[in-house]
Amino acid sequence: MRFNFLASKKQQTTNHEEALAWKMGPAAELYAVVVTASLSDTFYEGADKRLERIRTLIALNEPLFVAKLAVYARTQMHLRSIPLVLVVELAKLHRGDSLVSRTVAAVVQRADEITELLAYYQLSNGRSGTKKLNRLSKQLQKGLAMAFAKFDEYQFAKYNRDGAVKLRDALFLVHPASTSESQQALWDKIAANALATPYTWETELSALGQQSYASAEAKAAAFRAKWEELIDSGKLGYMALLRNLRNILETEVSGTHVQKVCAYLANERAVANSKQLPFRFLAAYREILQLQSGFTSQVLTALEDAVQLSSRNLQGFGDETKVVVACDVSGSMQQPISKKSKVLYYDIGLMLGMLLQNRCSNIVTGMFGDTWKVINLPRRSVLSNVQEFYRREGEVGYSTNGFLVIRDLLNRRVKADKVMLFTDCQLWNSTGMVGHIAEEWKAYKRIAPGARLYLFDLAGHGQAPIDLKNGDVFLIAGWSDKVFAVLEAIEAGGSALAAIEAVAL
Repeated sequence: MRFNFLASKKQQTTNHEEALAWKMGPAAELYAVVVTASLSDTFYEGADKRLERIRTLIALNEPLFVAKLAVYARTQMHLRSIPLVLVVELAKLHRGDSLVSRTVAAVVQRADEITELLAYYQLSNGRSGTKKLNRLSKQLQKGLAMAFAKFDEYQFAKYNRDGAVKLRDALFLVHPASTSESQQALWDKIAANALATPYTWETELSALGQQSYASAEAKAAAFRAKWEELIDSGKLGYMALLRNLRNILETEVSGTHVQKVCAYLANERAVANSKQLPFRFLAAYREILQLQSGFTSQVLTALEDAVQLSSRNLQGFGDETKVVVACDVSGSMQQPISKKSKVLYYDIGLMLGMLLQNRCSNIVTGMFGDTWKVINLPRRSVLSNVQEFYRREGEVGYSTNGFLVIRDLLNRRVKADKVMLFTDCQLWNSTGMVGHIAEEWKAYKRIAPGARLYLFDLAGHGQAPIDLKNGDVFLIAGWSDKVFAVLEAIEAGGSALAAIEAVAL
């Protein structure tokens, strides 16, 4: 196949399907791999290989950019593990100022992230056993000391778990200075393993499960009463509620308690404070979809309302802006984002695509695999629309022929303003006919010179299927609805990296 592209051949490469692709710059590649990282095996790339690529890319970037990316990934994209990886790896390369310590203090948002950071530090430095943690980087130590001061006894106790590094070990290693008698008393409790047992749904249910019961009915009644007590207490967090909707309905709590659950799920402030990734709502929706409870429909409606609230600030486009949303449903997209997750890359693409569809007035949506197919669905739903796409994915096959989306627009002479592909960017041509997305886009720009192509990279493999330097082509990466804030910034003349550069440290 011959190509006549403007890009330098030095920028050309091949993707995992051996199709023509373009290299990203080190900053763009690190951004893409970080905000799509679950640090588990993907279809094309093992976790160890991805981690090594992250380390290589960190060394190729400016330390300040790496630090800002870590804070951005934690505070904006709501990722937990990868920011800890970034600061530990950065500490190996950068010294001489307080950048690492400030970054650690900013990314540690939960008490257990102190021990998780130390566990990764131990792993990354090839050490084993907590006794091997006696040579901690000074800047990491200072940052963790600042992080210790963020949390109270309840927060420490809630996350005081057995692991590679225990909270008590972390305290002895970091030696945070106390600023008050009450804080010193807390350090003493941690050192003595004397933290008060916190009131959490886990501890309450665990205690209940250890009791003996006269009958199965008695056990069911006890768990029903406990769930009702937890709901009434107001101490059941939003994430815990999402994860336990099935348990709550199956224990047959009262209608009054179901109403309380639904009211909390669809509470605007609760949704905003929960900072849930969009696919969390989808996972909860699917978990209860087939339950034979009289309250299932009520809870499904509350989840739809919650998703609407979670994306309320998402900026769509008006009647005069024609948008095309194309979701990749190929085989590589139908892989779980982590070994323990039921959520697929494909699910994330559909969720983000349907969120955008919900906010746009003039929009065509569809999916591509072997073929490209338009699927028209009502705008007022998000989760049920995802399910409809999911039900129909086999209709287009399992290749990654994204070029057909552009060819269809070209053949029909449709002048779209924004074309948005939600994909792992491993596009190729399995049809046997001549065609590549770069060629198709170049031809399409001749009939729609104002059109823009947005590639939403959901896997971060490090190549773009088209040259990002030419022809109004933009790459955005991530699993959060925050990707639409990046879209808004690009529309205003910024770039995908501008939001990271704007992070204050």
